[in-house]
Amino acid sequence: MADEPDLDDIERRMNGAFEVLKQEFGGLRTGRASPSLLEPVLVEAYGSSMPLNQLATISVPESRLLTVQVWDKGMVRAVEKAIQSAGLGLNPSVDGQLVRVPIPELNEERRVELTRVAGKYAEQARVAVRNVRRDGMEKLKKMEKEGDLSQDDQHLYGDEIQSMTDRIIGQLDEALATKEVEIMQV
Repeated sequence: MADEPDLDDIERRMNGAFEVLKQEFGGLRTGRASPSLLEPVLVEAYGSSMPLNQLATISVPESRLLTVQVWDKGMVRAVEKAIQSAGLGLNPSVDGQLVRVPIPELNEERRVELTRVAGKYAEQARVAVRNVRRDGMEKLKKMEKEGDLSQDDQHLYGDEIQSMTDRIIGQLDEALATKEVEIMQV
């Protein structure tokens, strides 16, 4: 029916927020260098923010070192600054067009810092899920106002959207708890 809300679309969008969170958690590697560690880094380049992997090649020559081969010589300092200010606790050093990023040993302080970063990522995902819920609820109210949906149906669909939201947020919290345990493991 054309007068039913698209719950599959709402669920797909909520699951998208969860997938993004899993991807961001993948960048929080504990102990070993990984190119995905630098994926969330945005560089101010050419008048806009660009992902680091669109400006350079990221590789792992050693288990505790990342190298970033910047393609444009003029962007080297911007890349270095972006990595430093990304909140990952990394201190890059520049060697020509190559930026070396040593991965520090994870001490207790660094582990706590990483759990805070993981918490920040999880909160962003929760906000995204809540925004999808709000959008769905507004569509339901609009449909009821226009007479496409009865008040009872609006409440039924609203409850369904809320239970979907609770389930996905539960998954986000579970993923965060698992990641925190992984980070704090010595």
